[in-house]
Amino acid sequence: MTIEHDISLKKYNTFGIDAQASAFVAIRTEQDLHELFLTGRLRNQPFLVLGGGSNMVFADNYQGLVVHMETKGIKVQGVEGDDILVEAQAGEVWSDFVRHCVDHEWYGAENLSGIPGTVGAAPVQNVGAYGTEAKDIIEVVRAYDVQTSNLRVFSNSECRFGYRNSIFKQELKDRYIVASVIFRLHREYELNLSYKALATAVAMKGYGHPTGRQVAETVTELRNTKLPDPKVIGSAGSFFKNPVVTASQHDDLKRRYPDLVSFVTDDGHYKLAAGWLIEKAGWKGKRLGNAGVYGKQALVLVNCGGCTGKEVVALSKAITADVEARFGVRISPEAIII
Repeated sequence: MTIEHDISLKKYNTFGIDAQASAFVAIRTEQDLHELFLTGRLRNQPFLVLGGGSNMVFADNYQGLVVHMETKGIKVQGVEGDDILVEAQAGEVWSDFVRHCVDHEWYGAENLSGIPGTVGAAPVQNVGAYGTEAKDIIEVVRAYDVQTSNLRVFSNSECRFGYRNSIFKQELKDRYIVASVIFRLHREYELNLSYKALATAVAMKGYGHPTGRQVAETVTELRNTKLPDPKVIGSAGSFFKNPVVTASQHDDLKRRYPDLVSFVTDDGHYKLAAGWLIEKAGWKGKRLGNAGVYGKQALVLVNCGGCTGKEVVALSKAITADVEARFGVRISPEAIII
């Protein structure tokens, strides 16, 4: 384990922002993590745990220690009836983990195909897509307390998962570093086609009895029609969360905008499509400086070439203010602004 200084983070974030970290360490084993704890640096200076950097925007240089999780490994921890428990290390690339599950015909993760980032970030952000969230397949999260260096195993309920949220983003923010995640998957055929766009796409392909691989491939194709390849166009994926409003707010907006895109939630509220709000406000395809709104999906902010984090933040604030002024609804970033 070696701590480096004044390291460019450009290749460590999918937005391609050329910020610098005053200190940087790569963690390749849990032993590296223990050695880092012994230095006391996590208790005495700001630190940032970084995986794939797919949901982060560096508004400025980072004056602290960036801990880059690069641990690898996927192994079966046990079998319980039709379920299989699979542990993946925090540094595993999420899409590689999903592909591994699909290859072994372990069902449950296929709808999350193509999501950028790492396994360690999945429970923190509670990543989700096409009717499935990470919380639906997470059994436990193994994480180390940075204050005591003790390992704690969090059950699914203890993670307090919410929409793109968890205890690791709230009460325990910056308190724990995820080491690995154990997932509960299914060995018997079991697919989730509850998301209308996915079900329609699968049906259009003529799959009468689709395989997990066919669903995963369809999900990836759907994502590619909406989201840019970060290797070509820098972005943080879906930049904004879909806002939730009361039934009365929703009904008022629906009267004013009959084409409003919304989804009723379990508690009777309504989740509005942030992308629809942004596009309706006229931002799709527009840019401020070198940061812009993706021409194929208004929910995505992109690097138009050499953009800075400050430009992304300025664009985000301008969109947020405009949407609130027009619709009386406040949207907030899903991306983490550092």
